[in-house]
Amino acid sequence: MDKPMLVAGNWKMNGLQAALAEVEAIARAADGAPSRVEVAVAPPFTLIARAKDAAAGSRLRIGGQDCHANPSGAHTGCISATMLADLGCDFAIVGHSERRTDNGETDAIVKAKATAAIGAGLRAILCVGETEAERDAGRHLDVVGAQLVGSLPDADPASVVIAYEPVWAIGTGRTPRASDVDEMHSAIRARLVARYGEEGRGILILYGGSVKPSNAAELFAVPEVGGALVGGASLKAADFLPIIAAA
Repeated sequence: MDKPMLVAGNWKMNGLQAALAEVEAIARAADGAPSRVEVAVAPPFTLIARAKDAAAGSRLRIGGQDCHANPSGAHTGCISATMLADLGCDFAIVGHSERRTDNGETDAIVKAKATAAIGAGLRAILCVGETEAERDAGRHLDVVGAQLVGSLPDADPASVVIAYEPVWAIGTGRTPRASDVDEMHSAIRARLVARYGEEGRGILILYGGSVKPSNAAELFAVPEVGGALVGGASLKAADFLPIIAAA
């Protein structure tokens, strides 16, 4: 049997109202995909409600790119997981490398956000990954393993998705070899099983790092790759649809 897959688009700080036509096209593709392939998009917060309307009645899942650890309070400019759930979101991305770097988010903060997301009824797409310097030093497995230990929530593993994003491959056009991805995803699987027992075998592990139509099929063929977290190539349906088809 073919493995279940999740192909999620992270639009980052991109997308105005005109981009809703892309959401509609992606929604049609989601409906045409086999049931084992789930498709999701995380637009900017300003478009979530409109994206939900554009995807209404389809299988396309809409989520947030981040959430705060608290359900409400004096946190100017922040969005809580309960607010995302109130909009009908399905998931929240937490711990993306850009959040860890640009906003100084620690593993403890990421764990708190993942816990909040799951507590609000969302899935948490938890991101981990190493820098180029850490990989070149041969520390990549240790770094990602430590991130998992510090970031994984004490919650139902059925609501957890892991996204491995080699930081040095995001937006650079560089992509690890399939053997590198296999090594890391196998190591992540071992960590998940050690943490959650047999339930850890069912957690999807997405690959995220310059996923394109040209390399998607090779990446999806890696045994422990359960989908992709796609950045730039998810902004246009013409680029994202071939990735969905590859899944």
